[in-house]
Amino acid sequence: MGAQQREYRQRSRSVQSTQKITRAMELIAASRVVKARQRVAETTPYANAITRAVSAVATHTDVDHPLTTERENPKNAAVLVITSDRGLAGAYSASVLKRSEQLRELLQEQGIEVVPYLTGRKAESYYKFRGRDYVDSWSGFSDSPTFDVAKEIAERCVAEFIKGSENGGVDELHIVYTKFVNMVTQEVQVTRLLPLEVVEGEAPRDDEMYPLYEFEPTGPEVLDALLPRYITSRIWNALLQSAASELAARQRAMKSATDNAEELIRTYTRLANQARQAEITQEISEIVGGASALADAKK
Repeated sequence: MGAQQREYRQRSRSVQSTQKITRAMELIAASRVVKARQRVAETTPYANAITRAVSAVATHTDVDHPLTTERENPKNAAVLVITSDRGLAGAYSASVLKRSEQLRELLQEQGIEVVPYLTGRKAESYYKFRGRDYVDSWSGFSDSPTFDVAKEIAERCVAEFIKGSENGGVDELHIVYTKFVNMVTQEVQVTRLLPLEVVEGEAPRDDEMYPLYEFEPTGPEVLDALLPRYITSRIWNALLQSAASELAARQRAMKSATDNAEELIRTYTRLANQARQAEITQEISEIVGGASALADAKK
């Protein structure tokens, strides 16, 4: 009985140590997600506005720009997959990787070869474990990305797109990331950034009016200046959305782990108390039995 008590006490102390770690990680994620949400709220309006501006220029001009023109028989498509550097965030990275695999299968069915670009160590580990090749990767910043990294990724992707598949580049650019909706909901998004998809005929809301753009000197020069900024802002916003989603997922996962640890501690405490009660009962039974034996011996 004593051995059982020691085992249950040791397990309870081990779970308590783990609980302290998960609670600390939950509090850290909760404090950092506030700033991450603020950065998302600050950058999203600009990303939406520059997307609308580029779409307006492409729609209202007869410009045959390489970044807005569909290429005949595309052969290669770059796919930028945004995951986390660390685990303990539930199914955050797994959901992104699963969606990227679905996109890979869809593109391959269309006869397009996928050229992966990765962000986050989880994506790197996923590809290395399966023996798959990828062109380039960036890591070490998943929960706190910087604009310089977003600009570097955008410049690399745009350069590969401009080269085209005939010169060793790509014909399309897709991005797979997690959109932050709120602290409970995060949605994996797949977006094609290049060639630019112009959605026409979209009616504004009652309280919103679309602006009229006047651009000079020419449409191609305006697009040459806007499109790199458009790609950079969209990738920057996707990185921030993913960072906020990662922190929110980690907070939920660590809260669940802390609650499970609390339940385990209660279970081990109850088992230890039951073992102690059984030991006391056994000792009392032995004492009573011994006393009865002595009484019988004196008769």
